[in-house]
Amino acid sequence: MSANDEFSLLKNVPNVLRARGFRLYTQGGRRLTDLWLNGGAAVLGHTMPNMLRELKNTASRGLYAPFPHFTERRFLKALSQLFPNRVFRIFAAPPEELALNIINTDKHGFTRINKEEDGKSGVSIKFWRPYTDPSDPFAADSPLIIAALPGIQSWRNGLPLGLCVIAAASEELLSHLPPNDILPPVLLTMASRGVYNLLASPERGKPALPRVNKALNKSRWRRKGIYLYLKEKPDNDTRILLFNKFLESGFLLPPTPAHPLILPAELSDGEESKLAQLLLE
Repeated sequence: MSANDEFSLLKNVPNVLRARGFRLYTQGGRRLTDLWLNGGAAVLGHTMPNMLRELKNTASRGLYAPFPHFTERRFLKALSQLFPNRVFRIFAAPPEELALNIINTDKHGFTRINKEEDGKSGVSIKFWRPYTDPSDPFAADSPLIIAALPGIQSWRNGLPLGLCVIAAASEELLSHLPPNDILPPVLLTMASRGVYNLLASPERGKPALPRVNKALNKSRWRRKGIYLYLKEKPDNDTRILLFNKFLESGFLLPPTPAHPLILPAELSDGEESKLAQLLLE
C-alpha cells in the first residue's frame, strides 16, 4: 500500500486552516474534534507548550538542514529520562533492515515480530505509545521499542517518518541496524520539547469520560489507556462508512487502520455525549 493510498480518506476532510489543542478548524467554518492526532504525534494536542518558541528559536538560526549539532545529545538525554537504561537509534525513517521484516502479530496493539532470514521469530518489537496503561503511563517492558512521540512525524505503513526512534534494552539488539542518521536540528529541538512535555504531563493518561466508558461496554470498541481499537477488523467499505459517519458528526477518525482512535484530553459535555453515541452505532 502506498502512502497516498494509506491516507486517502483524508481527501474527504475539508481544508484545515488551524489546529488548536485537540480540535481542527476548516475553511468552511466547521470545527472537528481530532481523534487521530497525527497517529500520536499530537497526543498532547496540536499546540504543545513552548513548541512554537523552540521552533522559532532554532529556525531563526537557519538550522533546517541535517547538520551535526548538540541538539542530538539533548534529544538522547530526554529519551533516557523517558526510557531509563536504554540505548537508542534515531532515523529519518525506519531502516530497511527493520522495516522489511515487520509483521503485525498482536490484536491488543502494535506489537510486531522481527523475523530472521531463516523464518524463525527474532526479537519481539513493541510499537510503544504513551499512556497505554493508565496506572503506569510510561511503562515499556519490551526489549526493543519503536516509539510514537509528540512532535512532528509523518507515517507510512503504520511506521513513523521524519523521526523514527528505536529504544533497545542493550546495544547488542541494535547491532544489525545502521548508526544514527544526522537529522535537522530544528526537528530534534522540537522532538526534545515533545518528550519533556510528555514527562511533565502524566495526568494525560487518566481522562475520566464516564459516558464514553459506559458506551464502550456495549460497543464494537475496546479501550487501552487513551486508545480505542475496533474489536474486529472491518473491511475497507465498512471502514470508509465509519470514517465518513464520524466526520459528518464533527469527529476525525484515523484515516489508516494502522492507527488507533485517540481520546482527546479535552472534550466538552456535548462532544463526549455525541462521541459516546457514535461508539454505540
